[in-house]
Amino acid sequence: MDRDQVGVWIAKYERAWRAPGIDMLAGLFTSDATYQQAPFQEPVVGLPAIGRMWEAERTGPNEAFELTSAVVAVDGDTAVVRIEVQYSSPTHQQYRDLWILQFAPDGRCRTFEEWPFWPDKSYSPNS
Repeated sequence: MDRDQVGVWIAKYERAWRAPGIDMLAGLFTSDATYQQAPFQEPVVGLPAIGRMWEAERTGPNEAFELTSAVVAVDGDTAVVRIEVQYSSPTHQQYRDLWILQFAPDGRCRTFEEWPFWPDKSYSPNS
């Protein structure tokens, strides 16, 4: 993988999130992919489970949001990406996220791990 290929994958991910249904997921993830929504959560394993999680997590394909991304690093089949998402009406929410992605030789993601952060939320266990 290189930075351009990772950027193309992110654009496909966003298009899939905005599309109805989950048909586009097979072009993004391998059949045995893992998707970990936060560092200490158990990963969702396999394309069918990722599809169920995907549908449960999003409001629908018409969600109003803007996604920006910056590829931080690419080393072989592994990429780190900084994502910022700004949701608008009816939900006003913002978050920044780091994605750690491992790709299969065909360019589909086989391991997706995210580290989401929200404004005004503590990052310290003591606060």
